Amino acid sequence: MIKKIGLLLLGVSCFLSACTNKKETLNLKWATMNIRLDNPADSMDNWKYRKDTVAQFIKEQGLDIVGMQEVLHNQLTDLKERLPEYTEVGVGREDGATKGEYTPIFFKKDKFEVLDSNTFWLSQYPDSAGFIGWDGACPRIATWVKLKYKKTGKVFMAINTHFDHVGGEARNKGALLIIDRIKELAGNEPAVLTGDFNVNNKSDAYNTLTKNTFVLKDAFQIADKKSGVDYTYHSFGRREKSQREMIDFIFVTPQIKVNSVLIPEEPTRGTGVTFLSDHNPQIAEIEL
Repeated sequence: MIKKIGLLLLGVSCFLSACTNKKETLNLKWATMNIRLDNPADSMDNWKYRKDTVAQFIKEQGLDIVGMQEVLHNQLTDLKERLPEYTEVGVGREDGATKGEYTPIFFKKDKFEVLDSNTFWLSQYPDSAGFIGWDGACPRIATWVKLKYKKTGKVFMAINTHFDHVGGEARNKGALLIIDRIKELAGNEPAVLTGDFNVNNKSDAYNTLTKNTFVLKDAFQIADKKSGVDYTYHSFGRREKSQREMIDFIFVTPQIKVNSVLIPEEPTRGTGVTFLSDHNPQIAEIEL
């Protein structure tokens, strides 16, 4: 009898150990968001009228991680003041400090620990601040961070970028550089790439990212559920609906499951509702 009880306890112990060691799924709400730089020429769509709306949107959506584009230093300061539950990584693209646009990554500081982070330039000299790459019109950067989920110790990588609006070679070679950095820095860990890529899903740069031997998958394309609209850029509602395109993407490594994607529709111009930006954000609910 004692022997049988011992075997039973051993079996229970093994079962509990197996359950304890089972990998826990990490569910995250992740967004890409071009907030539009602070430009006085935007008149009533200027940042000073939108900053509270942007911060409130992030809070209401309960976003865990947000990759932003076109963030000037004063906008970064405004967001940090309004989002005390978040912290961020990133630098200005002109000098590697505070000058020029940032591509910062905001994330909830109570959930994640930073293991490492940096910014590189999409150019022939990726570690040279302010360098314009290939046929690009201005300096372009990618900011990355390796995070650990505090609760379980799960490690993953976030990378956020803004591709050139002119240079096709700059976009393609920038895409290859980002792929190389993800392979180098993330290894076998999951990685998510967000950004304003300034081109749609028929472009060479999109194909470079999604059809490379190191495949990144378009979250919108593989999502179990899609809601909202199917475009991101609308120019504060001025662009004709037939001309609105998706140029802001979330790409994931193959081990990540995308449960849903939302692209919230912008307000109708002239109704008095404040725009978030001249782009719609894209929000993915994912499993790591």
